[in-house]
Amino acid sequence: MLFSRTIKNTLVGFSLLVSAFSFAQKEEFKTLPIGERVPMIQHQMQNLDGNMMQLESASGDNGLLVVFSCNTCPFVVGSDSFEGWEKQYNDLNKFAVDHGFKMILINSNEAKRDQDDSPEAMKNRAKEKGYTMPYLIDKNSELADAFGARTTPHIFLLNKNMELIYAGAIDNKADGKRSSDENYLKNAIEAASSGKEIQTNSTPPRGCSIKRVKK
Repeated sequence: MLFSRTIKNTLVGFSLLVSAFSFAQKEEFKTLPIGERVPMIQHQMQNLDGNMMQLESASGDNGLLVVFSCNTCPFVVGSDSFEGWEKQYNDLNKFAVDHGFKMILINSNEAKRDQDDSPEAMKNRAKEKGYTMPYLIDKNSELADAFGARTTPHIFLLNKNMELIYAGAIDNKADGKRSSDENYLKNAIEAASSGKEIQTNSTPPRGCSIKRVKK
């Protein structure tokens, strides 16, 4: 009886420890609040052509669309049950540019930098899919940490003052129980470019977790 009680107490303690750790992890990468000026706007990141870029100089007249992405996540590249958001990237880039925004992709999967998310693999992916926007390497997931980016993809739309005006998912196509299609990102871009209020400025990001290196 005493042994059983000891085991039970140990399991309870372990469960609480796991819960506390999970909570700490979630708090550590808390997504930036809407309206806040984003950090690291002059942080240098390498593009696939070898040139360095930063958020501030990459922005269009109305702002910048930042998409945290990768080469392998089914939510990005697609699967048998979901077409993947990557298929929309070039269309989104054109849509953004037409509304005064520019778009960049960020790869923060540092734990896979020697594997599927290596610079060479990124080059191959960009060429294969005909990316029309820069695809940048976020070394050590520094920008992802600063933004509180959680998933691939995770969307951050910034205005011309580098303030966050939309964050979350591209649309609701991954929601199997949706009653109608809703493109959160395009709606936000259209509203912002017209000087209107964004009706839905935050949605839960959907995708695979960003593969950070444990520190």
